[in-house]
This record gives sequence, C-alpha cells and structure tokens, in this order.
Amino acid sequence: MNCKTCPVCGANWIDDQLYWSGTNKRGKNVDLAALVCNTISEDKFVTCANPCKGQEGGVGWAERLKILEQGLDGM
Repeated sequence: MNCKTCPVCGANWIDDQLYWSGTNKRGKNVDLAALVCNTISEDKFVTCANPCKGQEGGVGWAERLKILEQGLDGM
C-alpha cells in the first residue's frame, strides 16, 4: 500500500486515490488542483503533492457556485 500526504493542504492519497483532508471522502486530483493547488503561492506550489497541480479543468469554485445557484433556483 502506497500512502502520501500533501504538506501544503493535508490531502491524502492511498494507492494513488485522493481522499480530501477533513472529510476523508474520495476525490479527483484535477478538482483538488482547481480548488487549491493552482491557487497557492509559488513557494508552496513546489512542495504540493498533487500529481495534477498546474493542470486546467476540474470542478473549481466558479463551477461549484453555479451548481449551488441552480439548486437555489429549483427551490
């Protein structure tokens, strides 16, 4: 079993599967990159453990806001 933890955000990977810090729910590396890794300062970016850091895509903050707004419109 291969385990690693990001020293920047605390996210965990077990056998290359991302688990969010705090909730320990499964996640996608590209979503973590959109939400956290691609928004951090250059010095922390270097030590980030996410293999998808720097990649475009994923569900970021703008997409999450749209999802929330759509849910409110449906109420």
